[in-house]
This record gives sequence, C-alpha cells and structure tokens, in this order.
Amino acid sequence: MRLILLGPPGSGKGTQAQRLVQRHGIVQLSTGEMLRAAVAAETPVGLKAKDIMASGALVPDEIVVGIISDRIDQPDARKGFILDGFPRTVPQAAALDELLKKKHLKLDAVIELRVNESALLQRVETRVAEMRARGEVVRVDDTPEVLTKRLAAYRSQTEPLIHYYSERRKLLTVDGMMTIEEVTRAINRILAAIGAVESKTSSKAGPAKRSEKRAAAAGAKKAVRGGAGAAAKSAAKGRPAGKKAAKTARKAAKRPARGVKKTAKSVVRKVAKKAAKKRARG
Repeated sequence: MRLILLGPPGSGKGTQAQRLVQRHGIVQLSTGEMLRAAVAAETPVGLKAKDIMASGALVPDEIVVGIISDRIDQPDARKGFILDGFPRTVPQAAALDELLKKKHLKLDAVIELRVNESALLQRVETRVAEMRARGEVVRVDDTPEVLTKRLAAYRSQTEPLIHYYSERRKLLTVDGMMTIEEVTRAINRILAAIGAVESKTSSKAGPAKRSEKRAAAAGAKKAVRGGAGAAAKSAAKGRPAGKKAAKTARKAAKRPARGVKKTAKSVVRKVAKKAAKKRARG
C-alpha cells in the first residue's frame, strides 16, 4: 500500500498516518527525517544535502527525490508507505510519479482531508486562550498568526495537487471535520473499496472455497461416470438398468455439493433410460 495524505496544517494528517502505520504495518516517510537520516548515514545523496543544508539553502527537489528513492528500497518499506511532507508542489508530484514508474510501483491513493479553515483557526484560538488561562507556555508555531501564514502557503503551493491527482483518478476526499474515529473509519472504507487492503477473512476463505469447488467438480464427474458405467453393464447383461444405476448414482452423488447432485442424477437417469429402451428394442 502506497499512499499520500493531503490536507492543510491542522487537518489531522499526522494522526491518521500513525493509525494507518499501526493497522497495516507500513512506514511513514517524513522528508525531514529522511534528510537527517541520509546526512547521518553519509550516503552520496545525503552528503550533497548536507552541504546545501549547511549553507542555509533549500534542498533541491532532485536530491529529495533521490533520498526518497533510497528510502523506499529499504526492507521495511516493502509492505508500503505513507509519504509525509512530500510532494508539496506539482513539479515534486511529477518527479515522484517518474520515480515510482522507474521502480515499477504505483500510488494506491491520494487521500485529501478536507477541512474548514475558519474552523481550524477557531480551534487554535480557543486552544491558545485555554493554555494561557492555565498559565501554560504557548509554542511560537502554534498561534493563529502562524497558522494563517501556513494555510496561505498551503493554498498557493500544495492545493494545486488536488487538481493534479484528481485528473489522474488518484484523489479520494474525506471530511476532515469529523471526529478522529470517524475519519479513520472513512479512510479504511476507502482503502477496502479500492482494493488497497485485503480482508483477512476473505483471504483465508479464498483457498477453502477453491478447494470446495474442485472437490464438487471431481465428485460430479465421478458420479456421472459411476452411474453411466452401471447402466451400461446392466444393459449388456440384459438386466433392467434403472434401479442399479440410480443406486450407484445416489451413493456417488453424496460427495459433491448440492449444486451438482441434480446434474449427476439427471445424466444417470438419461443413460439408464436409453439402455432400457435399447434392451426393449433388442
């Protein structure tokens, strides 16, 4: 499962990403953490990023894509991943598409958590007011002023991705104003509907059903062969074929499922009837 969660700051992407990680055993890939890990590991791409970060400049998209490429090749990402903080722009999304294409991978879905920005600002204002009333320290990046700037940046840079992925039929939208539990359930329903996740019950039942079908088919064939053979033998010996053929068919027909019993008996009756007519004519 390979996903992207889209939504403005405060929409709950981090919370839902963690729930998906725990539920499905996939990894959450944060560009910030991946950059720091690559620098610490002194990978070729990490060394390039280190020099750029040391100068205070932004790391170019091609380097970020290179770090993502290295990261998704690691064993823990084989089951899937959620990208966090990337892509932020349409060019980054196009670069990601090209990367996944080269690796013969594809995104299962891009889930947008749609929220009301006015309601988000009201939440932050209420939270800040309550914290100050309790004498708690308010983080400098957790104020209505900072959120307003971050929302403006999201609208100008990241919101165009909604159109980009919608055109590619990857975008699925969830009402992010619901409760955390309701949003989680909505995301899980979406993933099940598109086949990104498989029901454990259905995956276990699948082989059993296939075995049952094979057994039923084999039983039907055996029933038909057994009944026909009995009818033919009876006809050859000049004895009425109906009773013996029907008896043989009943025994053999117990093996297959209900759906094939009628077919087996019908075939035997026809064979027995033909044999009886032939005997009468002879």
